[in-house]
Amino acid sequence: MTILHGRGATLTLNLSAQEARPMLFLLGNSEKKQRKSMQNDENYRRVKDLFTNGRFPVVTTETIEDKAIERVLGLVACRGYDSEEAFFGMTLRAVNKGAQAIIGYKENVAFHPDGSRYFSCYGTAVQFAKDSKSLARKDQNTAQPRAPQGKPALKVPVRTKA
Repeated sequence: MTILHGRGATLTLNLSAQEARPMLFLLGNSEKKQRKSMQNDENYRRVKDLFTNGRFPVVTTETIEDKAIERVLGLVACRGYDSEEAFFGMTLRAVNKGAQAIIGYKENVAFHPDGSRYFSCYGTAVQFAKDSKSLARKDQNTAQPRAPQGKPALKVPVRTKA
């Protein structure tokens, strides 16, 4: 029995058909793994659509303009031989944690002597504050007081020591 195993490596075993059946199960020829793989492919496509449609931002900066970060969910990372696989794998992990964006995105590429490349993508998964909270935080950080609706805001002069 000859089994092909990733990257062109071949494993040859001299086993009878009865002995080979348990080996195929151990090597991953199970229906459960195939169903999980199909589900991961569907999730992968969903995350790819989220990113390409602009609904899941991934930025290299530590903040996103006009968005207040309410919760940091932690580091998300993924590695692979394909840059797209690593990037969207990282994004999928962030979405699975409940993230709405990734900040502080970084990418590394390792070149191996055989000519292959190994990509590492990582960033911080975050959730945004709701609109009312983000507006309140934005207002707290401004120097001008907020006027009641219908009246213009008064400009407060800022005095400095000479």
